[in-house]
Formats: sequence, structure tokens, C-alpha cells
Amino acid sequence: MTDRTRREALAAATALAAASLAGCADAVIPGGEEDNPEPTDRTGEERVTVAVGADAGFAFAPANLVVDAGTTVVWEWTGAGGAHNVVDRGGAFESELTGEEGHVFEHAFGEAGVFEYVCTPHQTRGMEGRIEVVE
Repeated sequence: MTDRTRREALAAATALAAASLAGCADAVIPGGEEDNPEPTDRTGEERVTVAVGADAGFAFAPANLVVDAGTTVVWEWTGAGGAHNVVDRGGAFESELTGEEGHVFEHAFGEAGVFEYVCTPHQTRGMEGRIEVVE
């Protein structure tokens, strides 16, 4: 194989790799830092609102909360990203699936614990949340 043939083969391989990665810049990599953002401390509040369909339609905002026991969390749909739901992985709560802007779902957290939840249609896109309830 000549130097020219090697360079052409390397250029072709590089172009193929670049084409296969096109559009991956915004991909969520499970286990990445963006999966576990710093928690938003909302202790001391009786009601806390979380946007459903934030950040281009496929996120909860804030996604990671700390609240007091007795706090009611209200999830409010933005209308972006299609139909969403809020489903606790441990089965403590589950909303209906809807894309209606302004739709709300509430859950009162009576006891301390950690609650991880997802939007089931978009969990592979990283649409997950976490609520730590403290005494």
C-alpha cells in the first residue's frame, strides 16, 4: 500500500466516523454529570413546582430537588416535547400521560426518603428527576 493509498483510506475512515457521530453532540450519556445535577434546595417551602417538558421539551426543571417532609410537589406541563408523565420508580406516585400545556399533577411527600422518577416515554432521552425528602 502506498503512502497516498494509506492517506486516502485514513481520510475515508475519518469521514465515515464523523458521519456516524453527526447529531450526537446533544446526546445524553447515562451516568454523565448532567444525569445528576446539583440539587435545588427548596426546604422551607410548602409547595414546589417542577416544569414538565423543560429544556427543549425533554426535561424536568428543576430535575433534582431537596424538600422537607410535608411538602407538596406540583408538576406542571409546558406543552413542549409531546406527551409526558411522571412515574416514581418505586411506585409511590404516577401521573397520567398527557401533552396538555398547563396540566398539573401533585404529590405530597409525607416522609423522608429519596424518590427517583421518570417520564416513561422519554426516559431513554434522560428525562428523569430526583426528590430527596428530609426531616
